[in-house]
Amino acid sequence: MEVMNLDQPQLLSKIAIGDGHGETSSYFDGWKAYDKDPFHPSKNPHGVIQMGLAENQLTADLVQNWIMDNPEASICTLEGVHNFKHMANFQDYHGLPEFRNAVAKFMSRTRGNRVTFDPDRIVMSGGATGAHEATAFCLANPGEAFLVPTPYYPGFDRDLRWRTGVKLVPVICESSNNFKLTKQALEEAYEKAKQDNITIKGLLITNPSNPLGTVMDRNTLRTVISFINEKRIHLISDEIYAATVFSHPSFISIAEIIEHDTDIDRKMSSFGLVSTQTQYLMAKMLSDDEFVEKFLAESAKRLAQRYRVFTSGLIKVGIKCLQSNGGLFVWMDLRGLLKNATFESELELWRVIIHEVKINVSPGVSFHCSEPGWFRVCYANMDDRDVQIALQRIRSFVTQNNKEAMVSDKNSKPCWHSNLRLSLKSRRFDDIMMSPHSPIPQSPLVKATT
Repeated sequence: MEVMNLDQPQLLSKIAIGDGHGETSSYFDGWKAYDKDPFHPSKNPHGVIQMGLAENQLTADLVQNWIMDNPEASICTLEGVHNFKHMANFQDYHGLPEFRNAVAKFMSRTRGNRVTFDPDRIVMSGGATGAHEATAFCLANPGEAFLVPTPYYPGFDRDLRWRTGVKLVPVICESSNNFKLTKQALEEAYEKAKQDNITIKGLLITNPSNPLGTVMDRNTLRTVISFINEKRIHLISDEIYAATVFSHPSFISIAEIIEHDTDIDRKMSSFGLVSTQTQYLMAKMLSDDEFVEKFLAESAKRLAQRYRVFTSGLIKVGIKCLQSNGGLFVWMDLRGLLKNATFESELELWRVIIHEVKINVSPGVSFHCSEPGWFRVCYANMDDRDVQIALQRIRSFVTQNNKEAMVSDKNSKPCWHSNLRLSLKSRRFDDIMMSPHSPIPQSPLVKATT
């Protein structure tokens, strides 16, 4: 047996072997549970249903049909291969002009054409993860921080912090006002950071919110602008779900509130390029005005219908969600099912939902929510049949819990834990959060998720 020489130099960097990737979050544990036992209607009908993926599959047929009707838009088809030599050669990392023009036009369209975007100011990235990291690199030094209203997307802890050394300071928002961002909450977080000797370089907002699915109103956006101007800090507005708003109130972009007149340095875009083949295809698709109009209208219609079906199904068993009209998810309120109003109890309930109910939902604690009992549930990444199966599992779980509660002592807490002791052995909160003993394999190389 070969003995490792502890004096040997470390082959990998501290960043590579560290835990800054954030995979120890329960958010990623849910993904691993799904990957280990994925639901399939015929091959694995008792597997875990994936409701932790913020992806819109409701309009995949529209995109597929467009691609089939426009084969010349791809250089990998007989109709488009004549452009292969031109597209396969080196291109300016600022992006193809036609791609930036199409993106600028699409961004304006998804904001009701109330604001325009300069194509020359479009900086491309191979996804939101890379865009967030590049932004953090450009705006803050290691040890400096961004304010982020809670609850916020768990991937931010990885995307903005892992390789940049930047910190995130939570701005606590509460259910008492539907998690609306306030000036008081911003001031309190900023002052707390000052007391901790943390330099705040900017404020990151997501609008529409992930995980809430809500949009910021004009007054809130004006409060944000006033705050960042007063503190002389940067503002990052993540609006990747702008095209998912399906009902009133309409989405208002920060671009409608503020005018930008500073130069942009694009050097960091060279580290997160979008392939020219993809740019070429997307430029063709987004320049098709008739298709874009149809796509956005049909997407809003289908998302609204799915939202109604899913939330009404939950209401039938007494489960409410935060009222929302955007994103691809709901913020589900399960506070009434907690044994105690603690995050330990929330994670205990979450493990039952994952391993017994067999649905991957994401616990609020992984989103840095200030109150236990909230869960993000994605509803647009599956077909109608799978949604009904998921709803039936939830109904069965809640109904069984209610029956047991009726026969238990009137002062007792929810009884789901009594029949599921094998899955819920006592664990310290820190152990659950860091998951070093999780039965699900760990790996620092996780797929990028939203």
